[in-house]
Amino acid sequence: MLIQLNNVLSVDELKHVQLLLDKAEWTPGHLSAGTSAKKEKSNEEVDQQCSSWKDINKLVATRLYQHHEFQSAVLPHRLSAAFISRYKEGMSYKAHVDNPIMGTPAARYRSDVAITVFLSDADSYTGGELLVHTRFGPVKTKLPAGCAVAYPASSLHEVTEIQSGERLACVLWAQSLVRDAHQREILADLNDAKEALNLSAADAKVTNLIDQTYMNLVRMWSDI
Repeated sequence: MLIQLNNVLSVDELKHVQLLLDKAEWTPGHLSAGTSAKKEKSNEEVDQQCSSWKDINKLVATRLYQHHEFQSAVLPHRLSAAFISRYKEGMSYKAHVDNPIMGTPAARYRSDVAITVFLSDADSYTGGELLVHTRFGPVKTKLPAGCAVAYPASSLHEVTEIQSGERLACVLWAQSLVRDAHQREILADLNDAKEALNLSAADAKVTNLIDQTYMNLVRMWSDI
């Protein structure tokens, strides 16, 4: 399931990010790719040692953790460092699957959910769609700047070739409290129902029952 997350970054925050990117140091993107994906990846990424990366990484991680829909749909346990990418004309990232285990030897995490935060206006470049191959067919996503999409990292996916302009995005991975994507989807739907009942019938028996069921399913399915 693909989840659209609106307004992760505000207009002012996007302007600040662009100022940081203007003075960032960039490296070839294939340097951070897994062994099987290196030959498929053609982009640039902000050097994680530069101050621009540190400021953007902190901002994006903070805003994701504060985002209600992100918490509900992903149930994050750990969130990776950000990979801030730039795709220019002719660049792409061909179909691949993300590594299941990421991080340094001292801080490993399981990549359950991939998150792309769009930093460029959608009409400022052509091509460059995130294409996720699902069991219902390929789904193309190209969202306004400041919005994000979250999807199972186990999915075959790609960034289509840039025809013109420049695509800037921030990519992260989350290890969820619940590793199974279908269970996360059930919990997200149940949480929506729970919140709606709390607004319309806070004292009703069914509201308490749904709340109890949600809590106990999280307890049953969580993996920490």
